[in-house]
Amino acid sequence: MAHVTNFNLDQKFDFTAALKKTIMMVGGIGAILLVIGIFTSMGGDSHGGHEAAGHQTEHVAAADSHGDAHAAEAGHEAGGHDEFHWSKRFFANLWINNVYFAGIAIIGVFFFAIQYAAQAGWATAILRVMISFGNWLPFAAILMIVTYFVAGHDLFHWTHHDLFVKDSGHYDAIIDGKGGFFYWPLAKGSFPIFWVARLVIFFGLWIFFFNKLKNLSLQEDINGGDSYWYNIRKWSAIFLVTFAVSSSISAWDWVMSIDTHWFSTLFGWYVFASWFVAGLSSICLVTIMLKERGYLEMFNENHLHDLGKFIFGFSIFWTYLWFSQFLLIYYANIPEESVYFLERLNSDKYGSFMFVNIILNFVLPFLVLMTRDAKRHTIFLKVVCTLIIVGHWVDFFLMVQPGTLGHNGGLGFMEVGMFLLYGSVVITVVLTGLAKKNLIAKNHPMLEETYHHHI
Repeated sequence: MAHVTNFNLDQKFDFTAALKKTIMMVGGIGAILLVIGIFTSMGGDSHGGHEAAGHQTEHVAAADSHGDAHAAEAGHEAGGHDEFHWSKRFFANLWINNVYFAGIAIIGVFFFAIQYAAQAGWATAILRVMISFGNWLPFAAILMIVTYFVAGHDLFHWTHHDLFVKDSGHYDAIIDGKGGFFYWPLAKGSFPIFWVARLVIFFGLWIFFFNKLKNLSLQEDINGGDSYWYNIRKWSAIFLVTFAVSSSISAWDWVMSIDTHWFSTLFGWYVFASWFVAGLSSICLVTIMLKERGYLEMFNENHLHDLGKFIFGFSIFWTYLWFSQFLLIYYANIPEESVYFLERLNSDKYGSFMFVNIILNFVLPFLVLMTRDAKRHTIFLKVVCTLIIVGHWVDFFLMVQPGTLGHNGGLGFMEVGMFLLYGSVVITVVLTGLAKKNLIAKNHPMLEETYHHHI
């Protein structure tokens, strides 16, 4: 049992009405922008079908001249099955935010588990902040499942039945070859039971481990003793192995399968890195918010420095993966691989955001957090963490929208509104969960270590 007596170890976070009002105002602004975006998109539906038909012709021509099956897929998606409707853009944005914020939630649990598996003591004061992000997981699971059943046909090209019928004019040999990954053991083009089962199982496992780790930590507060720490370490190790597998496969299922012809062997790592940096930034912002309100007295500039180093280091790691994927594919110049980047770089809808993505997620964090002092002052970290959270949302925007909407996508009122609304709901759930129990793991055996932490 720890014996830190200088600080109040029984403090609870008070989720005040003023803070709730601020978050609600942000959510309200998001809702207004979302409604404006929907009405704006509805006004553009009248000529969306003609545009889709025109772009279908362009894509098919590109496929004929370059042998690019992926371009044929894009043309088929744009005009072969359905004309564009504003609801498709709404569903695409819903999927972007579902995947993005679900990733931030599970990263909170992941970072909590790392502290135990690595036997780390420096972050003991903010363990409850990390695990609190897992409170969003049950809501994320429901939203992901419902969104798929409502809009899966609009989001995922491979759900169209005629792609697997050889006599059909839309038969696609490449997608047919991957059909077992989605539909096994049922017939291809029927109900994708294998894909849906993975979605349910992954969220089921994540929620189970979240509740297990959270409850053991809370029991430690009541009963004390080292046995809980050893038990949490054991369950953390099991979770980390489970997460290593499930996070990669979920990235393939939820994001990479949108561009069904294309694949990258490091895509699972790439999505994890994007989730991880955004999750670390979210943890850092909540911690700073608590510190500025008088909580977490033992958390000081040394702990903040460590958080800053994690954010700085994994921003570079994400950039390494982004550049590795881009360089190898673009330099090889194989049409079925490079088309993924060409559709983004050469688009008037997405091209500029490819550079925004790099600036927000690498250039600015690298330049601002390079010095020791910058990582020890809240003002720098608040700015950088906010930019990173927005920047990695842009990263998921670029992963999802081009494959689901093509030229009908873009960044507008609907995208900004959905992000603000979704983010305000998520932070409300996280802070509500954080306020229910003790803010500090007061009987953690390494609490003294976090008190004396100095770098």
